[in-house]
Amino acid sequence: MNIVAWFTDLNPIVQALLGTLFTWGLTALGAAMVFFFKSINRKVLDSMLGFAAGVMIAASFWSLLAPAIEMAEEADVPGWLPAVVGFLLGGAFLWAVDKLLPHLHLGLPISEAEGVKTTWQRSILLVLAITLHNIPEGLAVGVAFGAVAAGIPSAALAGAIALAIGIGLQNFPEGAAVSVPLRREGFGRFKSFFYGQASGIVEPIAGVLGAAAVLAMRPILPYALAFAAGAMIYVVVEELIPESQSGKDTHFSTFGAMLGFAVMMLLDVALG
Repeated sequence: MNIVAWFTDLNPIVQALLGTLFTWGLTALGAAMVFFFKSINRKVLDSMLGFAAGVMIAASFWSLLAPAIEMAEEADVPGWLPAVVGFLLGGAFLWAVDKLLPHLHLGLPISEAEGVKTTWQRSILLVLAITLHNIPEGLAVGVAFGAVAAGIPSAALAGAIALAIGIGLQNFPEGAAVSVPLRREGFGRFKSFFYGQASGIVEPIAGVLGAAAVLAMRPILPYALAFAAGAMIYVVVEELIPESQSGKDTHFSTFGAMLGFAVMMLLDVALG
């Protein structure tokens, strides 16, 4: 029995949970690289961040915006309406969370922490910065599985699985990009691993909530898909691309982004 056939018999909430547990697991696997390396070459780190950005950009269109437009048109709603409204709301949501949630980006002094002022430890603020990235990723996977369960003709279970695989693939280098720099900043290996994998725990939570929301309120589904896309693009433009391009040689991050986009596009088109 192949994985698609096995998934078909599961409850959609369970499907979303398993899909996002997979993405969390790959985050943890990437974070485990801290047991083998104490530092990451800057070019490798930039390539990893670029790869994550490329996957998220491709997933935003192929797995989220395009299906949202198709679903709206099938319901005799202008295709652009939920795509534009949901997309902008997703970006606005992440902007609000970015302003409110205390967090600190790697390599910056604690005086440059963003969000509301707090006395939280530096390690917590560093993990929260990466956790922001994972909210829209988990939401996207959950909404994709919810779309299949809602009986949307343009939604395919294979496509939802492809999205989970793509998000998981980019979570592996993302996990390493969290734990290894923490190790370099003086944290122990186990503590660095713990914080690295913890940054992905929000994905199963967001995935289950996303699937449950669209099952309970089917008409919001195109908006929910576009919302997840907008949130992911906000993360890419606000965080991943600037961080990946902050080194001296930007070609590696660009190559990584191209490869990430191609991999996600391949997964979605071939499996979806």
